Amino acid sequence: MAPVHADIAHNLLSRRSLTVDSTQKVTLGVIAVYAVVIALLWNLPYVRWSLWPFKMLVIAFHEFGHAITACCTGGRVKSISLDPREGGVTHMEGGINAITLPAGYLGSSLIGALLIFCGFDIVASKVASIVLAVCFLLTIWWARRDWLTIVTVLFAVGLLVACWFIAHAEPLRFVVLFIGVMSALYSVWDICDDLILRKVNSSDASVFAKRYGGSSQCWGVVWSIVSILFMAMGIVAGIAAFPESFSQQENDSKHFIPTH
Repeated sequence: MAPVHADIAHNLLSRRSLTVDSTQKVTLGVIAVYAVVIALLWNLPYVRWSLWPFKMLVIAFHEFGHAITACCTGGRVKSISLDPREGGVTHMEGGINAITLPAGYLGSSLIGALLIFCGFDIVASKVASIVLAVCFLLTIWWARRDWLTIVTVLFAVGLLVACWFIAHAEPLRFVVLFIGVMSALYSVWDICDDLILRKVNSSDASVFAKRYGGSSQCWGVVWSIVSILFMAMGIVAGIAAFPESFSQQENDSKHFIPTH
């Protein structure tokens, strides 16, 4: 009997982890479209400012990565500043630079992968949106407190809240996915922007190269590859964990902080 049970378990796991249903195909298509759209908006003059509130949050994730690893390696965070036009800066004392420098890009990529994972399910997206709303509001404290920053960040929070009341929060999945894709691929776009298009010499990759050898372009490519791997892991995990259809997810959402 044991071999029979083992075969049944193996078949169930295979179907659960390898089969992509129609709902998941839609999600994968949305992720692909988001990657292309964000890449275009990131680099088009004037239009790129439409990403302002989301870019603020992603930059915050990047700086959180620096700050958290600094504290974990014996350092101290003096201040954090955010600006979508100039990027973010985390002023630290101590810590292990070999860990804290790449932690910005890799941290935002890991958070992005987790958001993509949550974006495969409505209930998981609800949980993620609560965390995102708090993070959005926290960025106001660290960002330059001009009126445009405050208005755009509050708009983003309002968008999350509004999505809760549409079709039992089904659109919330796609907002969480958008932020997840942008955060997961932030290292790719930002490193390309800094090292290839604008030739900025003060990036994390250039500082890392000066201290530990190699070129900034090389380290930028390495971190970008790792970021893409994180994103792939988030997608695979989402496919394996959330096989429910849209209607099943909507029904589950009705029982988790229900809205009308």
